[in-house]
Amino acid sequence: MGYRTLLRDHRGLLGIAFLAMFSSSLGQSFFIGLFQAPISAHLGLSAGQFGTAYAAVTLVAGFAVLHLGPSIDWMAPRRFALVVIGTLLAGILLLTTAPWWGLGLLGLGLVRFCGQGMMTHLGNTLAGREFVGLRGRALGLVGMGIMLGESALPPLMAALLMWFGWRELWWLFVAFLALFWVPLLLRGPWPKAPGKRPARGQRRDGPRPFREARFWKLLPLLMILPITMTGLFIYQARMTQDLGSSLGVYALALTGMGLAKLPGALLGGRWVDRLGPVRLARLYLLPFALALLVAIFVGGDLGVWALMVGGGLAMGAQESIATSLLVRSWGAEHLGTVRATLSAAMVLSTGLAPAVLGLTLDLGASFTAILAGMLVMLVAGWVLAQGVLRELKTAG
Repeated sequence: MGYRTLLRDHRGLLGIAFLAMFSSSLGQSFFIGLFQAPISAHLGLSAGQFGTAYAAVTLVAGFAVLHLGPSIDWMAPRRFALVVIGTLLAGILLLTTAPWWGLGLLGLGLVRFCGQGMMTHLGNTLAGREFVGLRGRALGLVGMGIMLGESALPPLMAALLMWFGWRELWWLFVAFLALFWVPLLLRGPWPKAPGKRPARGQRRDGPRPFREARFWKLLPLLMILPITMTGLFIYQARMTQDLGSSLGVYALALTGMGLAKLPGALLGGRWVDRLGPVRLARLYLLPFALALLVAIFVGGDLGVWALMVGGGLAMGAQESIATSLLVRSWGAEHLGTVRATLSAAMVLSTGLAPAVLGLTLDLGASFTAILAGMLVMLVAGWVLAQGVLRELKTAG
């Protein structure tokens, strides 16, 4: 069964998960970054103060995902979506209308928590839990929701800012999303609650990934890509300067990254179903590793293009591989708990990574040296995960 059959027979459930991933754009850094200047002015914060506040609310959002994300393992998905959407709307209302910067930051935190955190958690968990034999393909299709947001929204919002204020644009985007969410919430093919909620005071059954060595051994492999790509996005000016390129080339290469994610997601999803996530986990970072080598030893425009395209191919494939690995390791019935743990770790690390990288640059390191450090981290994470991957292959 291929993508066409999957879309024909399960388009309703796939549509829900895809829309959740696309809606997460509201809380993603690329979307909020488009409005950083007017939001800072609205809250009365300098650029530096906004950056510090953004990192702080991101860290809090990560802890909130860790605590509340597992509820999708027993809460009915429709109800879970209603709670997330309602909280997201409350956050947008606070962010865009709050008369005091404290309430505005609370709104920003809710937007980050529900957008980047819970919306992606909803989409990936639904696709990973409800599809068995076609899990990889389903996750690949669903992941294209984020890709659509990353590629279409920045130029669209930049153009619309010529006619609308930033508040009106946020409200307009929410109204557009409501045209799809309302029918799905009323008549969508939502699955039933996957389990029963633990009684008050009862110890929750299921895995505790942070207490398991295999989770910590897999984590660097799954974290290296979001950490390093966040650093490349944040410090794009320094990267292009040290590599002997330009921001104009970077902007074009960023489009190339978005295009590269598409074959990465579709081929990655297909290969996960055919070859299994364990084998793919050993190979999917190879394009990015080669890209780092090109950037370190060749540099220039070619180095920037290699980083963006190689990163795009690997990023497109990562979600279907990572979620399938979690299912193989801990079972689909506990996917919400384990995915929440991974999501929280990603949110926390990507929130801290720019600060660590900025300190390294302030100490005088060249960006080429930082890229070499990223390559060493990638190889170390790959080596550390091999024992767990061998166990999973033997058990599967």
